[in-house]
Amino acid sequence: MGIVAAYAVPHPPLIVPAVGRGDERAIQATVDAYNQVAREIVALDPDLIVLTSPHAPFFRDAFHITTDPQLNGDMAQFGAPKTRVEASCDVEFAQALIGKLGDDGILAVGSEQYPSGMDHATFVGLYFVLEAFKEAGGAAEVGRSAFVPCPIVRVGLSMLSFETHRQVGHHIAKLADEAGKRVVFLASGDLSHKLKEDGPYGFVPEGPVFDAKIGEIFSSGELEGLFEFDPAFADAAAECGLRSFQIMAGAIEGRGFASELLSLEGPFGVGYGVAAFRDSK
Repeated sequence: MGIVAAYAVPHPPLIVPAVGRGDERAIQATVDAYNQVAREIVALDPDLIVLTSPHAPFFRDAFHITTDPQLNGDMAQFGAPKTRVEASCDVEFAQALIGKLGDDGILAVGSEQYPSGMDHATFVGLYFVLEAFKEAGGAAEVGRSAFVPCPIVRVGLSMLSFETHRQVGHHIAKLADEAGKRVVFLASGDLSHKLKEDGPYGFVPEGPVFDAKIGEIFSSGELEGLFEFDPAFADAAAECGLRSFQIMAGAIEGRGFASELLSLEGPFGVGYGVAAFRDSK
């Protein structure tokens, strides 16, 4: 089947109710859009979720592909240690992706060389998916954790070129086609971290310009615009999701997906965008 849908989502820890403790209501548009995305993913009944995360192990010249049999995590560092998520990983798919990237001259490393746990960007995305599975009656508590019933593959980012990130997406799509799996792509990434003077990172003029441009790209579906940013401008805007979105764009390139911007806001000084890319055929 291959990739059946893709979604761009943010990862603010406070969007998890046990962390936000009511503060998440200030980004209700993001909460509502995230819930919509999660319900759509459950309805698609995927065999695999491929998730790109800016907070997975990050390398200058390589991509980290998680090859652990399982990932589990909690929100302890954000004051909610009892909120836990566990997911199984499709190790075969991950190892095959490392091989395909290597054949194309793109260095990728697995958990054998660089072990890691579940980062918060991965956690937040899977938390919403898990809640939607629970709502549909398809998830259960396992020990202290709640287990996502769909396997995942987590892909990190790198400092390699924008075009290399596109190529990683191409390889993910080809592998999904070859495997005959129904794959949902979840691209985690916040937008600018410098939208407000009183925000945690302050304000720069590039911040709101970057977020507005991402909104235009996601609304129009003209994802080529993701590769046209000046890297220095993107760095000045203090974004974290651009390369994650670029891998997603490579994965759905040429597949005729229709785009929809579901929400775009940044009341805390960090930009959060949610967008859906669905098969239009």
